[in-house]
Amino acid sequence: MAPPQCAISPPPAPTNAANPAAGGGKGRTQLAVAQVKKLCKQGRLEHARRLLLDALPRPPPTLLCNVLLIAYVAGALPDHALRLYALLNHAARPAPRSDHYTYSCALTACARSRRLRLGRSVHAHLLRRARSLPDTAVLRNSLLNLYASCARHRRGGVDVVRRLFDAMPKKNVVSWNTLFGWYVKTGRPDEALEMFARMLEDGVRPTPVSFVNVFPAAGSGDPSWPFLLYGLLIKHGVEYVNDLFVVSSAIGMFSEISDVQSARMVFDRAGKKNIEVWNTMITGYVQNGQFSQAMDLFIQILGSKEVPSDVVTFLSAVTAASQSQDVRLGQQLHGYLMKGMHSTLPVILGNALVVMYSRCGNVQTAFELFDRLPEKDIVSWNTMITAFVQNDFDLEGLLLVYQMQKSGFIPDTVTLTAVLSAASNTGDLQIGKQSHGYLIRHGIEGEGLESYLIDMYSKSGRIDMAQRVFDGYGNDRDEVTWNAMIAGYTQSGQPEQAVLQFRAMIEAGVEPTSVTLASVLPACDPVGGGVCAGKQIHSFALRHSLDTNVFVGTALVDMYSKCGEISAAENVFGGMTEKSTVTYTTMISGLGQHGFGERALSLFYSMRDKGLKPDAVTFLAAISACNYSGLVDEGLSLYRSMETFGLAATPQHHCCIVDLLAKAGRVDEAYDFVESLGEDGNFIAIWGSLLASCKAQGKMELAAWATEKVLNIEKQYGHAGYNVLLSQLFAAEGNWSSADSLRKEMRLRGLRKEAGSTWIKVQSAALQDRSTERNRKQDFPENEHVFSMLDGDAYSTDTII
Repeated sequence: MAPPQCAISPPPAPTNAANPAAGGGKGRTQLAVAQVKKLCKQGRLEHARRLLLDALPRPPPTLLCNVLLIAYVAGALPDHALRLYALLNHAARPAPRSDHYTYSCALTACARSRRLRLGRSVHAHLLRRARSLPDTAVLRNSLLNLYASCARHRRGGVDVVRRLFDAMPKKNVVSWNTLFGWYVKTGRPDEALEMFARMLEDGVRPTPVSFVNVFPAAGSGDPSWPFLLYGLLIKHGVEYVNDLFVVSSAIGMFSEISDVQSARMVFDRAGKKNIEVWNTMITGYVQNGQFSQAMDLFIQILGSKEVPSDVVTFLSAVTAASQSQDVRLGQQLHGYLMKGMHSTLPVILGNALVVMYSRCGNVQTAFELFDRLPEKDIVSWNTMITAFVQNDFDLEGLLLVYQMQKSGFIPDTVTLTAVLSAASNTGDLQIGKQSHGYLIRHGIEGEGLESYLIDMYSKSGRIDMAQRVFDGYGNDRDEVTWNAMIAGYTQSGQPEQAVLQFRAMIEAGVEPTSVTLASVLPACDPVGGGVCAGKQIHSFALRHSLDTNVFVGTALVDMYSKCGEISAAENVFGGMTEKSTVTYTTMISGLGQHGFGERALSLFYSMRDKGLKPDAVTFLAAISACNYSGLVDEGLSLYRSMETFGLAATPQHHCCIVDLLAKAGRVDEAYDFVESLGEDGNFIAIWGSLLASCKAQGKMELAAWATEKVLNIEKQYGHAGYNVLLSQLFAAEGNWSSADSLRKEMRLRGLRKEAGSTWIKVQSAALQDRSTERNRKQDFPENEHVFSMLDGDAYSTDTII
């Protein structure tokens, strides 16, 4: 491979006046050498480069070339080092004789600038000269560092870094440290810990860097590892314990395992703290949800004159406000930043503030801030697009993608993920297909993209396309992909396929997670997998200790409730150590549907004692429970108390109250209630519920008023069910002309009431009888297969898992 082209043009050939060697002045050459070294020490590297190339004889001394290369690398100027290396090897004639230090500097510069291709070129040049170069640890470590910094590791592929490490005849502590860092970077903490133990067995003394590199691996292994490593660190003395990099790494390690107390102990015992140590401790608190402690440390830094805060400090504070959804705190931080930075926010802080406002529900404020940002990067656009989509402003998010492209930014994986989510939310198959095509045309790959594609096709009504995407990944499917396919079948009304997919996942050797169980359990309803499959999945959760997960527990409560086993649902609920608002809502809904209204109310009021705040859905479940049990006054009391919780009633709540009053025979009161709603009551479900109650109780005068209202609202929405109800009402009154006219209008408008169906369970198979006008007279289809099942000749009960 040819040497890399240099961005700097070759200098002109030196004249006799500029070249002291031409005059035979040996002393002048030594003076120039001394000046180059002095300039490098002073940091005047450009002057040193000019002196090296212009004032010294050709080829320049290798030692001086190395001095300047080392200065560039040490000064975090890898690009300058590579340009000098290219210039010396390509433009200088004759070229200087590179030694192992020259190649080591070039390899290190390639590693720091993440130029693997150029590094391989240097490696190839090195191999061609292998016989004339000494085999030193410095050179081998630089080569190891190059591939550890730039190479990618694929499961099942060749581990280049490990092969280079094993081929080293002599390994020092730098070699081991590089290997630890490589294993941690590629997500293999167990290998990192194993090699650390082997290094100690080989008698190699670890350095502070060894602990810095291996601490991140301890968080995902045996819980005793962090304490063993920190104890070993203490045995190596105060110099190791007080190393600032080690302190930051140790705090991060303990924070990763949620042991914030130990992390704070490390922080407090540190002899000296810089801003990185403070930032790591604040981030540890934020990661573990201890936002007040994080803000206490943040306030201490603001009041300290010894440790100045930086961008990362404010970023952690804004993240705390974002994750705690404390918009007031976020506004205070925003104001402080605007005052301190004179209205010029760094891009990273602007992006964090946009996330904070969007997570707190202030999407308008987030967009106004985004629009005022003086500088936007791809992260800014992706942040705002994602904020729109996550807050159900899907159309605005898609329009912003268009605006982003007009501004010259190219959509990346994050952008396409948000677009696919918007397509899923809106069920827009065309946008989903266009996004899929864009991914294919531009070769965009990202972890988890396949699950978004599966979700999009499933929610757009194309479960067949979702299955094709799923099949296309073959053996590369991970648990996220399986979860998306299982959830797709569940949401598409194919519960049997969801359960079969779950079984296939286990047979494929992929370990189900809590998300998997939460996705498949809704399929175990009486029509789908049934309570038998649900119980087997429950047993699976118990064996794998997944039943303690709040999402799995909530799904189990929902499954047992829907399958009619309310006692089992209560047992699961009572055994849950962690319960969310959704868990309580699910249990309240289950009790209500089984006619246990008073128990549902008792559970609702017990939420306050647990420190949980009911949301609008919880109130709806509780009012519905009152409706099922005829607890009219209790239901009305709940409805009126919503304001005290800062919740506004929705049309669903209004409809439930109308049904509650009407079922209790208080139809006139229900009518007055709807009239009192004004514009908020102009929903067809509310008036339709009132109309059905009037019909059931023979309140024909009120029914006439409700009919007129339903007809006016129905023209906007075209609801077939209420048209059928009106037709039946006209027929009951003997008004056949109006009934016939309404039916004809339905046919002209293409409105058709969804056919009802009846399910029966025979052994392990569910049979469906669809009741339509055409087959209403047929009881069951004449099918030999059905009769054989009824006789018990086929389809013996089989296990799901």
